[in-house]
Amino acid sequence: MATVKDIPDESAFQSTLSSLPPSTLLVIYFHAPWAAPCQQMSTVLNTLASTYPTDAPLAFLSLNAEEVSEVSEEYDVTAVPFIVLQKDGKQLETVSGSDAAKVRAAVERYAGAGSGGDTKANLPPAQTVTKLPESSTNGTNGSAKSLASYVPGAGDQKTAPQFSSNEPASFSGEPTNEEELFKRLGELVKAAPVMLFMKGTPSAPQCGFSRQTVSLLREKGVRYGFFNILADDEVRQGLKTFADWPTFPQLWVGGELVGGLDIVKEEFENDEDFLKEYSVNGQKGGPAAASAQAQPA
Repeated sequence: MATVKDIPDESAFQSTLSSLPPSTLLVIYFHAPWAAPCQQMSTVLNTLASTYPTDAPLAFLSLNAEEVSEVSEEYDVTAVPFIVLQKDGKQLETVSGSDAAKVRAAVERYAGAGSGGDTKANLPPAQTVTKLPESSTNGTNGSAKSLASYVPGAGDQKTAPQFSSNEPASFSGEPTNEEELFKRLGELVKAAPVMLFMKGTPSAPQCGFSRQTVSLLREKGVRYGFFNILADDEVRQGLKTFADWPTFPQLWVGGELVGGLDIVKEEFENDEDFLKEYSVNGQKGGPAAASAQAQPA
């Protein structure tokens, strides 16, 4: 019977794709260890895979979304569990959330029913996730949400001044050309001396890398401005090109890109004075208040 193959890193993912015939139906499963619905989805996929023979023209691949960040960005993964069905290099369908019936239906639509009889009877029911009030969400319930649910609430620290999801009319969310977008991004990266572009907010990070970066800056006592890229897809996509850096979080200092979590860690390890001028005199750091952030020129 078929099984779900664990893919530990980007190179293993690419080598696995290269080793399979292009006509293979790929069931690519993105998950995170801290997301409760992923535990159920792992059971769903293991059960579903077992209904197909080993030589069936399909492959079930399991990836920790936070360990393969470049692959996650490539497939536009913003919440887990997230499943992509792919064949001949083309995405056929995606399923976000923990509904076993939807996943089974999607796989059978392209691979046919497995030989294990009534697979529906063997799969666990969909896990019900109750959306908490915005003020009480902590970013770890693992439910799949629309981008709108990531907008900072009234209790959250604000993003860089004048640049949040509730922007003034000059940035109303209407599509902009590249020149206008790059002008906006050029102002955004300088909106505070230290700017963190992250998934979620410091009080509710929406990915492990963003969570670790926030913790590191807090530990080092660094004051910083932040922008929730999940609340504004134009910024999220545009900044990848503007910065020539495909993943998030991104840390900017003085309008210059430092890099992601790994590079920030290295900078702190190699230079004990890194960002020291932006620290809070030995106090624990955190997001700067809007009044303490630099205003865009």
